[in-house]
Amino acid sequence: MPSVCFYFQVHQPYRVKKYRFFDIGKDHSYFNDKSDTSLNNEKILEKVSLKSYLPANALILELLQKHPEFRASYSFSGVFLEQIEKKFPHVLESFQKLVKTGQVEVLSETYYHSLSFLYSRQEFEKQVELHRKKIKKLFGVVPKVFRNTELIYSNEIAKVAEEMGFDAILAEGADHILDWQSPNFVYQPVGTEKIKLLLKNYRLSDDIAFRFSEKSWSHHPLTAEKFSDWVSSHNGNGEVVNLFMDYETFGEHQWEDSGIFDFLRSLPDKILKNPHNGFVTPSEAIKKYPVRGSLNVEHYVSWADVERDLSAWKSNAIQEDALKRIYALEEKIGKVKNRKLTEDWRKLQTSDHFYYMCTKYFADGDIHKYFSPYESPYDAFIAYMNALQDLEMRIEKALGNFSVEKVGVK
Repeated sequence: MPSVCFYFQVHQPYRVKKYRFFDIGKDHSYFNDKSDTSLNNEKILEKVSLKSYLPANALILELLQKHPEFRASYSFSGVFLEQIEKKFPHVLESFQKLVKTGQVEVLSETYYHSLSFLYSRQEFEKQVELHRKKIKKLFGVVPKVFRNTELIYSNEIAKVAEEMGFDAILAEGADHILDWQSPNFVYQPVGTEKIKLLLKNYRLSDDIAFRFSEKSWSHHPLTAEKFSDWVSSHNGNGEVVNLFMDYETFGEHQWEDSGIFDFLRSLPDKILKNPHNGFVTPSEAIKKYPVRGSLNVEHYVSWADVERDLSAWKSNAIQEDALKRIYALEEKIGKVKNRKLTEDWRKLQTSDHFYYMCTKYFADGDIHKYFSPYESPYDAFIAYMNALQDLEMRIEKALGNFSVEKVGVK
């Protein structure tokens, strides 16, 4: 009997404004260009809240109340929560209502939605702890399941998550790590003792997240009845169908006029029509179903792009340069012990900045263009590196070193 496990990622970054070479040393505010709607973080968040978060939350609450069996789980980046707590408390309240039902689980991640695990375990653990505290403060719960930024996963990450006390971790059910195995079972990460692994069923997840409104798709239009039949087809060859996706799927990536909300409204009814089907949160899934095998993932896997690796953030020289420079500041940041400098340093670690610098072509390139507020990857790099240069100067000044040359990017 397959149980559906819904997981939604909710994240909005602090986008770097068009920070110019001539701003270095003069302007220490790197984010939220109020003159450009594509880089005005507050305006973007307001738009996405109206189109996606608020109507989706109202619908999910309706479904939770209508179906006691219905479940959902969310991973909120710390920077997203920080923004709605300050500017849109009514949006925060709408998420809190969902958690209060007891049918919704909140997951853990890095506070700044960063790639910190790849560069500094110490910084990674600090960000996870910051996130735990924020979740406890806002929702009154302590997360027991971990979801790394962009589902970046490996055996090593699973081991660290286990050491940090998590019961389970999520990952992409990519074909190249599964081989002949199915993503629809609970697994044990190689090298661990207790932590469990839940894998995204990327085909079914992407049918909703990416293909729902694609008219050239052979299964368009996707109906709740058709999708529930696909879920039911896993009876006998699967126990948990993990549907992981960005929450912005509902109303932002798939617009309301595509029928996405009507689809979601009908889905629990159709899935529960089969008495063998049900819903679970990640924590419920690992309690309900036994481990069916171990999974060895020696190299990093993610849910990004066709390759499902790290190439969305680390595939060209400008990305590598930016990443090397920002994480090279860790030791100096530790010496400065300045809260504002530390916050700016961490906001500049958010993975989106490097995603915008991606220069891959064809299908992946189209996706990167859709999500980027910049005219080109190089424009994203220029703004970022100029802001980073200013941050480096501020750090050197705080350390008592004033001989810093202005070498930003024009």
